[in-house]
Amino acid sequence: MKLGGLLAHLEALELALAVELRTAAERHRDDHDVEHQCRTFARNAEARAQGLEPLVHRCGGKADWTTAVQKGSDDLLEELRTLVLRHHEVILTWTMAVQAAKAIRDAQLLAYAAASAAEATAEVDWFLTRIKTGAPQALTVGQA
Repeated sequence: MKLGGLLAHLEALELALAVELRTAAERHRDDHDVEHQCRTFARNAEARAQGLEPLVHRCGGKADWTTAVQKGSDDLLEELRTLVLRHHEVILTWTMAVQAAKAIRDAQLLAYAAASAAEATAEVDWFLTRIKTGAPQALTVGQA
């Protein structure tokens, strides 16, 4: 079943997201809201990955998909953009898991995948709000 491979990839994505979030928190310690939220979201991503472990074990498979998202940056706005893209990749993959769970009538997977997708979506919303408030000044200061 290909579902096991998808779930293993999703577990790897969540763990990679947690690492990226912790790295962003370290890079941007001076932006306390970003640091705090990145650390909180990193714990969430690790918890989602941990919750996937029994599902990955049950379905079998290995993570053989790749990610299209690059690493972060020292520039805060670019970092936030990267984190939004990485979150969207996670959300998209959770959406695929939701659809597969519906198709095979797996209530446990469906409930977990839907809740995880919703949590990751709320995290993206925070980053988008932060981008909207920070982009005007970051992109226009010093413009004629």
